[in-house]
Amino acid sequence: MKLHKTLADKIISFNQNLHFDSNLPNEFNVLNPYLDNPETMEVMRKFYHKYYNDSAQRKFIIGINPSRHGAGVTGVPFTDTKRLETVCGITMHTAHTHEVSSVFMYDMINDFGGAEFFYKQFYINSPFPLAIVRSTKNGNWLNANYYDEKRLFESVKTYMVDTLQLHFSLGLDTSEVFVLGKKNATFIQQLNNEFHFFDKMTVLEHPRFIQQYKSKEKQWYIDKYITTLASSPKVDTL
Repeated sequence: MKLHKTLADKIISFNQNLHFDSNLPNEFNVLNPYLDNPETMEVMRKFYHKYYNDSAQRKFIIGINPSRHGAGVTGVPFTDTKRLETVCGITMHTAHTHEVSSVFMYDMINDFGGAEFFYKQFYINSPFPLAIVRSTKNGNWLNANYYDEKRLFESVKTYMVDTLQLHFSLGLDTSEVFVLGKKNATFIQQLNNEFHFFDKMTVLEHPRFIQQYKSKEKQWYIDKYITTLASSPKVDTL
């Protein structure tokens, strides 16, 4: 019988128990990949057992909420099925996705020292860890952010607070967190002012923004990420 839970055990348990049933504005919906596709749970477990099967403390990188082509499919933040297979060596057979934020993140991780080295020091997730989508007039669904509308944020705020508290109970280093996206940081700062989750917040541009609007300067932003992350205490560099 396993007496000591690793960080992988705790993260997997967290993901397995994700459930959101609060009312949202009519045009929004929440996707729970762990309920929608049984293979998502399988590949998620493989990922965390591979990179987090220890009790070492990690720094926390906070995204916005999963996209429907990234963690909304694989269950792994900023990881589409392409990067999951080619970088992490974990194949997903029931879905094939490409997500632009994943491209930037794994290019950065490669320059940082590789997935094993990076994930040994950092844990990535979101204050709202399930995908949010918004319906269009023609009936399609698009990615949405938790802060897109005030009424949406108010609908998910309590869940976000509970989720952040659960994240920090994993044993993460709360002395400094890294928040991706300036608008995201505004809302996270509001929550931190109210609930005092962490001591210091360092903001980086969101990978999607970089890929979409600053692609010619991509290497500059990769170097900025690495310099910022590596300057944090207790972080090793190759």
